[in-house]
Amino acid sequence: MGLLFDSKRRNGAIALAKAAKERGMSIEDYVRTLTPEQIAHYLPPTKKKKRQLEKSRIKMPDVALFGLPSDEEVTSAHYVPESEVVDARDAFAAGDSRPAARLLAAVGTDWDRRAYVVGVLGDAAANDDSGLRAWQAARPGDQDPATVHAESLVRLAWQIRSGLQAENVSREQFDGFFRVLGDAQPAALAAAELAPADPTPWVTMLTVARGLQFDNDAFRDVWEQVLARDPLNHTAHTSALQYWCKKWFGSHELMWAFAEEAAPKHPKLAVLPLIAAHEAAFGGAGESVWREERVVRALDRLLPWLDGAGHDHPGTRTARAYAARTLVELGRGDEAVDQFRHLGVHADAHMWGYSTKGAREEFRKIRYLACYRATRP
Repeated sequence: MGLLFDSKRRNGAIALAKAAKERGMSIEDYVRTLTPEQIAHYLPPTKKKKRQLEKSRIKMPDVALFGLPSDEEVTSAHYVPESEVVDARDAFAAGDSRPAARLLAAVGTDWDRRAYVVGVLGDAAANDDSGLRAWQAARPGDQDPATVHAESLVRLAWQIRSGLQAENVSREQFDGFFRVLGDAQPAALAAAELAPADPTPWVTMLTVARGLQFDNDAFRDVWEQVLARDPLNHTAHTSALQYWCKKWFGSHELMWAFAEEAAPKHPKLAVLPLIAAHEAAFGGAGESVWREERVVRALDRLLPWLDGAGHDHPGTRTARAYAARTLVELGRGDEAVDQFRHLGVHADAHMWGYSTKGAREEFRKIRYLACYRATRP
């Protein structure tokens, strides 16, 4: 008890108790989830204890013992794992649209994969649209180049804006952002006219609607167009969830309502409550949000799908990133390490970039915690 009369340690003890309460845990249970360094943040050791700690400091886990690549190998560069998509993208960037056209024809009505491929090609065209312009000239009235064109304008607009918080975006960037999105809207609507059954141009319109600040009713009108064509579209659901976040045009309540309504409809949509938890925690709701029953329930529905029917789904790698973070927060270290094995060196999921220290550092930090909390190397 004498330690409590030290003001710094007393304040630290109060902060520790508050953190445990936020997570719905006793202080003793919460302390068991912390590293020695994290404990020291709350309760700075006495000089004597500090000398003892320096002699017996616990080393950080060697990630190689868990079958994971080194910290130096981790990269936040965008990763496309499918060779046929990489080949089509590279040919498209070099001015040859034929592999892209063949790939989209082969994808057919697999709408999740079509949205993914259109996104990859749209990224390439946002950097250099010469191949796209040649494709459009060679195939006027073709839905595929029209759909890629609309998506490329959205990608270009976001490049201009950047991924920074609004207060860090310049007036010139915002002007360019809105100008290009103003072109993207009629382009997406034109693509939708060419392909009435295809949800992909409407998926693009969801991002346009968010960027152009559609009100809730106008956004719902776009959303209904997606649902009429593909009620389980994965890209559409993850995009719409962003709109309903507090940081955009919704609230925590609307975000959670959307995530909880969609998640039971298909295991691939079970990632939505995990995304909502990440947004809520980042928005100041407290770390206890990760331990809520709705998040745990969604996680346990998502995990079997990732290793089963969803193994090759285009949204799986991003879903694994959210799953890894959630598992770490739940203290399920072994399962989290398994997810990091699947992720390998790739810290390119958007969620890692929320940290002010950067995507690579955040990825490595959470991976370290996964190893620390695992029961076996």
